[in-house]
Amino acid sequence: MTELVDRIVARVGVDRPTAEKAIGIILDFLSKEGPADKVKTLLAKLPGHEAMIASAANDGGGLFGNVGGIMGVGSRLMGAGLGMGDIQTVIKELVVYAREKGAGDALSDIAAAIPGLSQYI
Repeated sequence: MTELVDRIVARVGVDRPTAEKAIGIILDFLSKEGPADKVKTLLAKLPGHEAMIASAANDGGGLFGNVGGIMGVGSRLMGAGLGMGDIQTVIKELVVYAREKGAGDALSDIAAAIPGLSQYI
């Protein structure tokens, strides 16, 4: 996951903690909203995801902690300091990285199963 964090830092221009938090928020959302078998396949290919998800899940989401679905994850990412363009770049890098690590189309399959998410992947 260090490589993914490095990519996001370089391409988005955020610091490492923000990049890690963004990845954690996205993976936390996918693990709660996506089909369990597809999420398991994805996460198995992303060693180190556990700490990022745990950190994101424990942050409470601030003001947006109770907002669910795609709007909730977007709000949490914006609350972490990302703009819409930044969020799209983070998602794009996560998709590319997951495919490089052998997750195939698991992320696309997950996105197809979550209403409103496929337009971002």
